[in-house]
Order: sequence, then structure tokens, then C-alpha cells
Amino acid sequence: MVLSSKLILASGSPRRLELLKQAGITPDHLMPMDLDETPGKAEHPRTLARRLAREKAEAAQSAIKGDPAWPNRYILAADTVVALGRRLLDKTEMVSEASNALYLLSGRTHRVYTGICLVTPNNGYRQKIIETRVRFKRLSRMEIDSYLASGQWRGKAGGYAIQGLAGSFVAKLVGSYSNVVGLPLLETVNLLSGEGYDVHANWLEPG
Repeated sequence: MVLSSKLILASGSPRRLELLKQAGITPDHLMPMDLDETPGKAEHPRTLARRLAREKAEAAQSAIKGDPAWPNRYILAADTVVALGRRLLDKTEMVSEASNALYLLSGRTHRVYTGICLVTPNNGYRQKIIETRVRFKRLSRMEIDSYLASGQWRGKAGGYAIQGLAGSFVAKLVGSYSNVVGLPLLETVNLLSGEGYDVHANWLEPG
């Protein structure tokens, strides 16, 4: 008997879940990993995203080790980092933090890195790091104040969500748009497919 593959998403991000569903992939289980995400001394943003994705995948794998409910499972983990040069722009929880981030990004190009890590059923690890360059137009004080009033900056790295009102700030984007939202779809789907996960299982039209 061939066991059907199961997918565990080691994230609680609604954006990552929505992106996977957009590609026709619905994880069988969500397993958010609460880890210390403090960067190491002089750690490059790209290295941080890669490391945290791996650590989240390892934590999820450890959490289900020996559980007979997951005999043929894939574990997908990801971490997204926003950086201006080597300067990390954290998730903003206060208006002042979001305001500072937006003034920093105004008229400049920043980078969004997402590390993805896939644990295969045979416990192999596959990793990728995706980079997208985003340039904001020069923002007026009114634009920044209006965006802050919208509340869409809350909990967002860099103080913005590109899939919302801040999409109108983007003058140029080079790379994956979905990467900026939270998960690079092309690379994630290719990684899953390349390791034997049936990414098209739910594409069949019902009827």
C-alpha cells in the first residue's frame, strides 16, 4: 500500500497559508514554531533568514519525532527578513517603529529575503534562499501618516504589507512578488515537486 504524503507547515502565518492555497496546496497540519529570532552578531540578513528557516524545520521535526500519525510527511518552514543594506527592519508593533521604517524606506531600495527549508519523508533537508529587491517611491508625510492610520503596518517586517495599501508605494520590484508577501511560490512549489510531493493533487476540477 502506498502511503499518501502529508504536509506540515511549520508556520502560523495566514499569508503563507493563503499563498500555498493559491497554488492548490493545503497543508494537513499547521505547526508554528516559537523560536528566538535574535540575529547573531554581524549576521547578514540573508544568513539569518536561512538559519531561522532551518531551525523552525528542525524544531517541527523534533516535535513529531516518533509520532505514528506522520509516517510519510513533509515539513515546510520559512522565514522572511526585510533589510536595508545590512540593517534589519523588524516587525513593527508600535506606530513610532512603523513610522521610522517607512521614512527609512522612502525613495530607497531594500531587500526581502525568504529562507525556505523542506524536510523530506526520509529526513533529508532541502533549502533555498530567495531575494527580492523593492524600491519605494519617495513618500510624503501625508502618505506615511495616512498609511500609519490604516493599521496595516502592525506586525509587519519593515512596517508594511505589499499586498495591501503599501502596494501603491512600490516604484520597482525585481524578483518574486510572493516572496515579499511571505513565501516565494515558484521556488516553494518547485522544491516540493522536486522532492516527490504531489503539488497538483487538488488541481482536478470537481464534477
